[in-house]
Amino acid sequence: MAKQKGTSARVLAAGLSRHAGETVSAAGWVHRIRELGGISFVLLRDRTGLMQLVYEGSVPAGLESVIRVDGTVTENDKAPGGYEIQVHATEVLGKAAGDLPLSVNQDLGQVGIDAVLDNRLLSLRNPKVLDIFRVQSTIAAGFAEYLRSQDFTEIKTSKLIGSGTEGGTGLFSVAYFDDTVFLAQSPQFYKQAMVASGLERVFEIGHAYRAEKHDTPRHLNEYVSLDVEMGFIGGIDDLMDLEVALLQHICSAVEREHHTVLQEYGIKVPDAAAWGRVPRISHEEAKKIAAGRSGKRYFEINPEAERELCSWAGEEYGIEAVFVTEYPRKKRPFYTYPEGLKTQSFDLLFRGLEITTGGRRIHDYAMLLENLPRFGLTEEGLGEYCKIFRYGCPPHGGFAIGLERLTQKLLGLDNIKEAALFPRDRKRITP
Repeated sequence: MAKQKGTSARVLAAGLSRHAGETVSAAGWVHRIRELGGISFVLLRDRTGLMQLVYEGSVPAGLESVIRVDGTVTENDKAPGGYEIQVHATEVLGKAAGDLPLSVNQDLGQVGIDAVLDNRLLSLRNPKVLDIFRVQSTIAAGFAEYLRSQDFTEIKTSKLIGSGTEGGTGLFSVAYFDDTVFLAQSPQFYKQAMVASGLERVFEIGHAYRAEKHDTPRHLNEYVSLDVEMGFIGGIDDLMDLEVALLQHICSAVEREHHTVLQEYGIKVPDAAAWGRVPRISHEEAKKIAAGRSGKRYFEINPEAERELCSWAGEEYGIEAVFVTEYPRKKRPFYTYPEGLKTQSFDLLFRGLEITTGGRRIHDYAMLLENLPRFGLTEEGLGEYCKIFRYGCPPHGGFAIGLERLTQKLLGLDNIKEAALFPRDRKRITP
């Protein structure tokens, strides 16, 4: 006979086994219904997973309706987690319309990306889709956690700017009272200002905007940037060393907290030893390696070359990742520290995609002024930017990791839009 010990608190799917024999209350979304004669089985979905409900007769709610049930927990090795609820009473908290435009309980991998995104408010309910953003949350948390442990201070900067520090291209304009301002491409100006302020080490997790007419599986017009800036560096190796340690920490957290999710996606994240083996090669070396593998000549590191280089690194170093350094001056922003016709800069390529751009910045005022004409810029045109260096700034540098790109590559997603909750591209501004 079942114990009549009850609980007024709602039980969750992940903890159902702890209540065997008890009368409990549970709530969630109707994920799946299976009717067999006079008995119906329901998979109820909550934030922790799925639990099975058993009804005598029909179910008083349709798919995606939100319900609350009271019932007795019994053992059943065929049910998720080995336990189910024999339902005594049901309350419909939120009835769903019967004309669902997308089946939440299907494998959305069999549905085109446009259909998934056109019905984003429903597709986000799919458990496997939600797992993407649970992993993404861990990535962002690990990023912040590690940097705080290294005495970095988190900052939050304005996304409305008077001019672009990237050279003025690819900016979205915004009406701002009687003026026109722009959405920030990055927090570059502010990161450098806060290094010069005396904080020395800063980071930000924030949105960035690029008005570029891309329509590819690797680009977004609004994305989340994981930004780092550090003072008193000796060179870009300091920055690459920091990023390796950061990625080691992030991947360790993802593996620890989402091992089951990684199994569902059929993918492994690199461990600490693998990240420690990532090669560092110059831009010229990179072009030669890519050309040697493909038989093509590369004038720049394009997407095809990125894939070739990551494949090479996987074969040679056991990780599909490579730092490419010493980009030509013409390929880098005006503030990148020059060395002849090259720069103290780098990209990190991972699983065929550039996920990071970084480098040392010009911190000397006279050098900066000398560099501006090369890019068609003037001190006056950059507004307040040059004041950072006019009044003294230490040697410094930093990098930015695209959160969606890192999520995409850690989970092996086909399209970066899958790694954005509500992606923005040239065609999509809703929901």
